[in-house]
Amino acid sequence: MKALIEKALVNARDYADYRTFLTQLLAQGKTTGPNQSELYLRIADLNQHRMDRLDRRDRFLPEMITTLAELKRSYIMLVLTEGWCGDAAQIVPLLNHMASTTNKLQLQLVLRDEHVELMDLFLTDGGRSIPKLILLDANTHRVLGDWGPRPAVAQQMSMDYKYKTAPKEDYETHHQELHTWYARNKTLDTQLELIDFLKGIDQ
Repeated sequence: MKALIEKALVNARDYADYRTFLTQLLAQGKTTGPNQSELYLRIADLNQHRMDRLDRRDRFLPEMITTLAELKRSYIMLVLTEGWCGDAAQIVPLLNHMASTTNKLQLQLVLRDEHVELMDLFLTDGGRSIPKLILLDANTHRVLGDWGPRPAVAQQMSMDYKYKTAPKEDYETHHQELHTWYARNKTLDTQLELIDFLKGIDQ
């Protein structure tokens, strides 16, 4: 695992570079990864607007402010993501706000489909679900824990869709329902889970 982590860190982008990279791809009519379907391109474009909106929003819960201020050690948040991933668009901007608030957190982003071996060490229900946050000790790069791909309510919605036995609604309907939940939740569930995650590690 250590070699895979080090390879990922060498190839990682910070958030500003990641956003620029996605913008340049879309200007060429492309997104990240091998799937360049119309659906993926349309979602990737929507994701840019989602991230733009969330970039302007850094309203932390009081518990998040306290948690970030009281971190004892320094960490790297290594995140597996893709430009077409709607959940990543809802979560990665929050991680960036967190990293921008404290010098104890550094955000590094890598593309899942360029780091499949690493991704396969952090599967969710047997799938390569993203975003996946891998928390590393900033000095040793030792893996301390992982979180993701999404908060519990959103994960349950995704699992219900995945395993639905009755006729499924089309994917775009599911996608819209999921992102309506994200918009109404305003990152609150994500913040609460990340607070618990960080507190559980930063002992």
